[in-house]
Formats: sequence, C-alpha cells, structure tokens
Amino acid sequence: MGSVKAGLDDGAVSRARAAKQREENEIEFSRIVAFSDGVFAIAITLLVLQLDVTEVSNGELGRALLNERQDIFAYAISFAVIGRFWIVHHHFFGEVIRFDGRLIALNLFYLAWIVLLPFSSQVLGDHGGAEAAVILYAINLIGVILSGLLMFADAHRAGLTRASPEGIRTGRRSALVVAAVFAISIPVAVVNPQLAPYCWLILFLTPLRDLATRVRGSAQER
Repeated sequence: MGSVKAGLDDGAVSRARAAKQREENEIEFSRIVAFSDGVFAIAITLLVLQLDVTEVSNGELGRALLNERQDIFAYAISFAVIGRFWIVHHHFFGEVIRFDGRLIALNLFYLAWIVLLPFSSQVLGDHGGAEAAVILYAINLIGVILSGLLMFADAHRAGLTRASPEGIRTGRRSALVVAAVFAISIPVAVVNPQLAPYCWLILFLTPLRDLATRVRGSAQER
C-alpha cells in the first residue's frame, strides 16, 4: 500500500484514503460488479432480437436467411466486441482494491455506451449500406473504448487498483489500436459504406499476429 501511495500526488493520496476499501465493503462492491455484469448480459442478449425471418415457405427459407446476412454480420461483430469488453471490464474490477463515487459514476458512463450497442448494431444490420449507420456504430464503439480508458486511467491515478503500470500501458495501447481501426472506418464509410464494416475484421487478426510473434520469439531463442 505504501508503494502505491508513493507514486501518487497529494490529491490522489487524499482520494485513495477517502475511498472505501473493497475488503471492508465487499457487499457494496459486489453489487457494483453484479449490476455491471447484468448490463452486459442484457446488452449481449438483445443483439439476437435484431435477427428475424418472416413467415416464408420452406422453399423460400434459404433466400430469407440469405437476406439476413447483414443482420447476422452485425450480430457477430457486436457479440464479439461486447464479449471482449466484458472480459476487459471483468479483469479491471478484479484488480480494484478500493472504490469511490467517481469510479461508480465513470462506470455508469461506460455502461451507457455499452447499452447503446444493441441499437447501433440493429441500425447497422437494417441499413448496412448507409453511411450514417456505419458512422453511428463506429462512434459507439469508440465511445465505449475511450470511456473505458478514462475509467481505467482515473482509477490507476487515484490508487484504486493494484494493476501494474506496465499492464495499464499495454491495455491502453491495445485499446487505442482498436479505437483507431474504428476511427479509420469512418472516412472509409464516407467513400464506400459497404466496404467500411470489413475494416473491422482486422481486429480478429490480432490473435494470429500475437501467435506469430510468439512463434518467431521461440524460434529465435532456439
């Protein structure tokens, strides 16, 4: 605890002292996490409501499902990103050792962007060829990322988390890369709205890139 306070300014130290200790207020802290998990669960479940096949004959079912491909694409992308956001959020609160009103407020601000995702995802699925639909979705995702970075940085600066500075920097770099991909898709949408969503698929190449890096590292060690 002393080492944590050593890296804080006077204001941050005062805030850390005034904050509630997680171990001494476990019930209240658990309610914050449970509420957040509930918001994520509802948001990710609502995504499936945008998928709908009207009453068609068996012979027309294949074509009807094909017509849903834009909605299915929006669902798949949104499910993946909300799932990823939940993992990051879950890991962040696992490192929190004390909390205060500002952290709760920033968490609510972050969740406000999360609950908007089913709406922007539905707009993207229904109007995927429209420039405004792509821009709305990209702005929504950028809002989630930047509000999350604000919450993480504020908690770290105030000494509310035991996360290491290196871990914070690594997470910030990864988040900014993701935000950059969505930001780049906005001017692409102005030129070609149908092409812009496919820019987001770059994000799914990250695990492959990391795997390739580890393989190269192992080969060099040998």
